[in-house]
Amino acid sequence: MNDTTAHTDTRRALKALYRNLNQVILGKSESVVLLLTCLLAQGHLLIEDAPGLGKTTLAKALARSLGLAFGRLQCTPDLMPSDITGINVYDRSERGFEFLPGPVFCQILLADEINRATPRTQSALLEAMAEGTVTVDRETHRLSRPFFVIATQNPLEFAGTYPLPEAQLDRFFMRIGIGYPAPDTEVALLNAHMHDEPLQQVNAVMSAEQVLLLQQQVKKTGISDALLKYIARVVQATRQDDRVLLGASPRGSLALMHAARAYAFLKGDRFVSPEHVKVLVNPVLGHRIQLKDSRPGSHASGVFLARLLEQVALPDFPPATEAADGSV
Repeated sequence: MNDTTAHTDTRRALKALYRNLNQVILGKSESVVLLLTCLLAQGHLLIEDAPGLGKTTLAKALARSLGLAFGRLQCTPDLMPSDITGINVYDRSERGFEFLPGPVFCQILLADEINRATPRTQSALLEAMAEGTVTVDRETHRLSRPFFVIATQNPLEFAGTYPLPEAQLDRFFMRIGIGYPAPDTEVALLNAHMHDEPLQQVNAVMSAEQVLLLQQQVKKTGISDALLKYIARVVQATRQDDRVLLGASPRGSLALMHAARAYAFLKGDRFVSPEHVKVLVNPVLGHRIQLKDSRPGSHASGVFLARLLEQVALPDFPPATEAADGSV
């Protein structure tokens, strides 16, 4: 198989993946695009919303569609760091210690209701998310690739939840919500669940190798110096506003650049446009800033960022871009 054929097959598989997810999570195509953006940009995703809106279902549908090794953590206050990473156990027959890997040793990890775990346990994921490795008793173990963490959390108003530390939040590439379905969509949802569970009908449509190939293809998406300067101005504006207690870090700038390239790729464009960047500012930066007058976990940052975008000058940019191979 030559490179052109491999590229075409991979692009076709990506569209099949998009269809799979939309068949399970009805009426939320933009949330699906953001999920895939995060995956292709090699980030990790935080889904925050009220219970029962499909956060866990979306993660399961992705794992089934990719046919990758899947691990799940049901986070609770008594969950320990070793319950995530694994432990060394003494083997009498071998007269030595044997490492028993934890659920983090997979390719897609669902950390369900992550903010029900204590901050100490939440932080156990930091090394895995940042480095793709786990260190136990001074021994480092490498995780498989691709490695993608999808964490779900309920809003902080719900009882029994802990705020994620700033360092942990910053490791999440993107934070999104799903939201309630429209009335017509909810009727379609009821019909879809009338006789069977839609998730059970999901089959693998992409391999690990194809995911890795797509992640490399995203890096070929063009982005101009004018767009890089625009991204820098947006991020710097979060640090200079008097209403902001904590502005976005340079990691936020990098995440916004990588997200814009992945998003443009999914939309079938060869070059990043200002509109791509604007769509992603809140999902990528919203959880990375802290406003002086808002409580932790609130979404006041979304309103603030929308107004900030109105104040930051857009770059000079040609109105049309060269079409690629078609969007998802």
